[in-house]
Amino acid sequence: MSGGGGGKRRGHEEEHEEHENHERWLVSYADMMTLLMVLFIVLFAISQVDSKKFAALATGLSTSFGTPTEVLSGGPALLDPGGAVAPDTMPRPGADGTNEPQEGQVDPEKVAELVKATEEAAVKEEVNNLREARKELRNALSRAGLKNGANFRFDERGLVVTIATDNVLFTSGSATLQPRGQRILNALGPTLRSLPNRLSVDGHTNSIPIRTAQFASNWELSGQRASNVLRYLHNEQSIPFRRMTFTGFADTRPRLSNDDPRAVVVNRRVEIVVVARVDESAGQAVEDLGNQSGSTTSGE
Repeated sequence: MSGGGGGKRRGHEEEHEEHENHERWLVSYADMMTLLMVLFIVLFAISQVDSKKFAALATGLSTSFGTPTEVLSGGPALLDPGGAVAPDTMPRPGADGTNEPQEGQVDPEKVAELVKATEEAAVKEEVNNLREARKELRNALSRAGLKNGANFRFDERGLVVTIATDNVLFTSGSATLQPRGQRILNALGPTLRSLPNRLSVDGHTNSIPIRTAQFASNWELSGQRASNVLRYLHNEQSIPFRRMTFTGFADTRPRLSNDDPRAVVVNRRVEIVVVARVDESAGQAVEDLGNQSGSTTSGE
């Protein structure tokens, strides 16, 4: 009995294994049919793309990320039934595939051009203002009978008004203002006072050494002369101290080489610099533009 029962169970097991082997092909068949269905659904979906919705999607992505975004290489051109080949180089700005920046986008090149044009315009306007000031200063000297009382030129700081100190502002080795020097400063004062620019008063000497009880060297002499001119402009012409500075340069910035016979007289001077109201980086442009026309002689 037990042997017969065992044989029956083995028979059932063998029949079950044979049944599994016959059904296995259905799994592969179902997988293949599923993949084919998905393939045809994808092909159908691609053939029915709405170009307007596609463009709206691209625009939305561009707005969200803050930069031009293309869903597919080539952009909307891929929706064209003609199937044009995407370009090798992608357009920089714009979600519409053009090289023109879209609304709300910044073109760095145009910004740089605008900044440069603005700086050039500011320099040109300031140089014109300083030229007008030079004209007024020259006319003031002429009215006072001191046509040759000062020379004018431009450098990287602005308009430089040069007054010779040799028996004009000061006598040799002295920092006491002379009557003729006071007349020159009185003629220049009203125009200098009316300008919005800062003023720098610079004292210069020639290379002849000096050593006295009052001045140990040309540094002290040049600084004291510049300081006395600044104080005179404040006291007699009411130019505020806050608008002025002074510096003594001794013989470190000569106008003429020491080999030139004129250097002894020409290098001994005081300069009043009308400082240009532009960025310091534009100093060379101020000098070049200011000296383009006209001479730097006393009449100018």
